[in-house]
Amino acid sequence: MSEDQSLKPVIAVVGPTASGKSTLGIELALRLNGEIINCDSVQVYREIQIATAKPSLEERRGVPHHLIDFVSPGVNYTAGQWAREATKKIADIEARGRRPLLVGGTGLYLRALRQPFFPSPPTDENLRRRLTSIRETHGPEHLYRILERLDAETAEGLYPRDWPRIQRALEVRLQTGRPMSAQKGIRPEPPESACRLNIFALNPSRSELYERINKRTEAHFAAGLVEEVRQLLAQGVPPNSNALGAHGYRRVVEYLEGRRDLPSAIAQTKLDIRHYAKRQLTWFRHEPGVQWFAGFGDDQAVQDRVLRVLTSDSFFTGQ
Repeated sequence: MSEDQSLKPVIAVVGPTASGKSTLGIELALRLNGEIINCDSVQVYREIQIATAKPSLEERRGVPHHLIDFVSPGVNYTAGQWAREATKKIADIEARGRRPLLVGGTGLYLRALRQPFFPSPPTDENLRRRLTSIRETHGPEHLYRILERLDAETAEGLYPRDWPRIQRALEVRLQTGRPMSAQKGIRPEPPESACRLNIFALNPSRSELYERINKRTEAHFAAGLVEEVRQLLAQGVPPNSNALGAHGYRRVVEYLEGRRDLPSAIAQTKLDIRHYAKRQLTWFRHEPGVQWFAGFGDDQAVQDRVLRVLTSDSFFTGQ
């Protein structure tokens, strides 16, 4: 990497689900000689398509996309793994004289890039199944109360219903005998490129966002979401995998297992995703150095405002 290249910001486009991040990212990439690195924890998985909102090849308009459709849905891919892969992709893209743009709504991925996690033990599948059974029987808040007793400091930084991170914190505590909070001091240093990260967040009207979420959810079910999940389960993908535990998929699993009817699955999925969008906005409001843009990423006026920022005041020269 040249000296000038090393001074240039790395751009991340984030925001709640259904806010038009992919469209904005592609527009920016076309204007800035860029390539996109997926920053969505569901879009990393192959074979799950309908509810992931992955941009089609046509929608990508020739812009190269990385870290998308590359993990088996049976694998529980972690934020730490993503951060290591993203660091390599950033270096590769910049070495070719192009601009990396991180695009997606998984805040934990960006945090793992900026604040690398400590080396954690590999997943103990037996322990995970036990914790999953407890969660499914008693609810995620029950796991949260257990974590409060075992690692109060980590619990304080999590939402009581944020069960993937609660379960992982419990796994670390039970596997290592030490709370996750006590192991933060052994974090590795962030990569140089993470120190150049500039985060642009979309903040659309809440009512319009929820309307989009509801319509998109209905469209996913109409497009064959239930059959997609049925085929994945038939192929042996665990129903409690990260892929099928994602928003848009978990309620379909419950329907196919006979635990709810289809109208209930659709209604609950809409509610889940609306709640998720709200949590995403809250998460990014707590991240340092985020620049906010009111509106949707597929709005020309929003695209113009973002581009004005990126092309003003020598933004890309580091001066």
